[in-house]
Amino acid sequence: MAPVLISKGPFFSMIFSFSVLLITCPSKGFYLPGSYIHTYSEGEPISVKVNSLTSIETELPFGYYSLPYCQTKDGNKKSAENVGELLMGDQIDNSPYKFHVNADESRYLCTTKPLTELEVKLLKQRSRDLYQVNMILDNLPVMRYTQQNSVTIQWTGFLVGYTPIGSNDDYIINHLKFKVLVHEYEGSRVEIIGTGEEGMGVISETDKKKMSGYEIVGFEVTPCSVKRDPETMSKHNMYDTIERVNCPLELDKCQMIKQQERITFTYEVEFVKSDIRWPSRWDAYLKMDGAKVHWFSIMNSLMVIFFLAGIVFVIFLRTIRRDLTRYEELDKEAQAQMNEELSGWKLVVGDVFREPTCSKLLCVMVGDGVQITCMAVVTIVFAALGFMSPASRGMLLTGMILLYLFLDIFAGYVGVRLWSTIKGGSKGWRSVSWSIACFFTGIVFMVLTFLNFLLWWNKSTGALPISLYFTLLSLWFCISVPLTLLGGFLGTRAEAIQFPVRTNQIPREIPARKYPSWLLVLGAGTLPFGTLFIELFFILSSIWLGRFYYAFGFLLIVLLLLVIICAEVSVVLTCMHLCVEDWRWWWKAFFASGSVALYVFLYSINYLVFDLKSLSGPVSAMLYLGYSLIMAVAIMLSTGTIGFLMSFYFVHYLFSSMKID
Repeated sequence: MAPVLISKGPFFSMIFSFSVLLITCPSKGFYLPGSYIHTYSEGEPISVKVNSLTSIETELPFGYYSLPYCQTKDGNKKSAENVGELLMGDQIDNSPYKFHVNADESRYLCTTKPLTELEVKLLKQRSRDLYQVNMILDNLPVMRYTQQNSVTIQWTGFLVGYTPIGSNDDYIINHLKFKVLVHEYEGSRVEIIGTGEEGMGVISETDKKKMSGYEIVGFEVTPCSVKRDPETMSKHNMYDTIERVNCPLELDKCQMIKQQERITFTYEVEFVKSDIRWPSRWDAYLKMDGAKVHWFSIMNSLMVIFFLAGIVFVIFLRTIRRDLTRYEELDKEAQAQMNEELSGWKLVVGDVFREPTCSKLLCVMVGDGVQITCMAVVTIVFAALGFMSPASRGMLLTGMILLYLFLDIFAGYVGVRLWSTIKGGSKGWRSVSWSIACFFTGIVFMVLTFLNFLLWWNKSTGALPISLYFTLLSLWFCISVPLTLLGGFLGTRAEAIQFPVRTNQIPREIPARKYPSWLLVLGAGTLPFGTLFIELFFILSSIWLGRFYYAFGFLLIVLLLLVIICAEVSVVLTCMHLCVEDWRWWWKAFFASGSVALYVFLYSINYLVFDLKSLSGPVSAMLYLGYSLIMAVAIMLSTGTIGFLMSFYFVHYLFSSMKID
């Protein structure tokens, strides 16, 4: 099935396009383009763009022109980039590679000056670190295929160079054999709604008959290393036609990287007609392997849910509900006598709503957890519906940041209302709101600042430009903080939740236990982790191994299962603590489900050691661990909040059913 793609255009244009489509052709299928459909005419010139050089070994992106590649005649021009692209280290430039639609060509680009010692060192280092060149044509990344053990493996981009097995010499990729797949477009067959960057418009029947040409539906490359005579080749001008060559297998016919060597860059392009339609052109990139593994993970989670649901059913319906029913059937005198003989969870009735330690921190973490959870749910739902297209690079991250900013109002509201409930008044709500606005965001900024200094030191394009850094700070203090304060103000206006029982002045002594209660809390995190870890593997692979992740449908199901499991785990643990007369349930309810973050971070370390063996250098490891720490903190706040709110509702409902003076 082709991915559903959406444009970068304004939201109202998308709504208008939907309306027109539903009115004009309600019975036909449609798709939303991820970018404006460009139909090329015969012989029309098209240009290839280049993104940052990337490597799965270092995770430090560098600019394409940091290496001695051919320059363009018009000078290097950077493409406009959104916040998400900048945060991901993308740096998109124009390149000297130019094609003419449906015209097979073989062109000469340039011959470099003699390589200096520094250039040779840099090329060798980039080659041995497995850096690859990422090219883009009509918004499609270039793809290459390799054979390993009779299995065809698909990659995006191509290596800067390579070192043959058993050799100490390095060879550069200097000849590219491109294959562009095009679909011949005949307007009378297709109905299109365009909502791309170049404006909104509905293509009418008359216009369709006039439009014909070719759509680019695939972009592939076969990289080669070819040794050429620099004296002969330098007599050519850029884009002169040259003879086609086959990729040589003998090393003496390949271009070695060595000092004072002059390297000639050339390319060939072949246009091949394809039956692939434009809406399906991303299918080759988004082939989802391991669907059975995803379903196994979901079935495994369902078994855990049913198991926990059974425990909740036994505890609540058969034990607690039975006690409440017997209690309600007694007359007042018998109830008074029974109150003196209370046992288990009924004994903590005067302490169960006692203010927890560090209550302000709890309110802050719950507020931030609500914000992160809402952001994750909305983002994954939109992505599962196809509104986060890989054709729109960086839009997923940009959308998450904007959504996170505007959800500050909910974080402030929930955090301050919980604060008012615990304290019995709203005094100090401004301090709580400020803390909510600065807690998680402050942690992220501190970690990113440290990592950014590492990237600056290594002159990587992954380092945030100082202008973007101050832009993010402005968004934080000019949008995030005011919205959190507004949410906090609304929280003070909302009615505080009333506790159903009074709290004793003197806290009840908690019986000694054979084992620490926190051990049980930490162990509870293994159940939510069992739901999450398989999807976590695919997500980590997409981030650190340069793979596309587009299993958002599975991720949405896993998220829903995770919410249910976190709620059940927290309720079960809370009930167990109350039954042994431990009334300090607040933080334990939070960390019963939030402790999954500990296992996520430990799994990230395991992934670094066993699955990212190629990752080299302390800087790369620190980058990986820094980003993993941010992810773990976000998961802790989100899952902990889900468990705490469900436990709070459970305890409130439980003790509101008792008639104790």
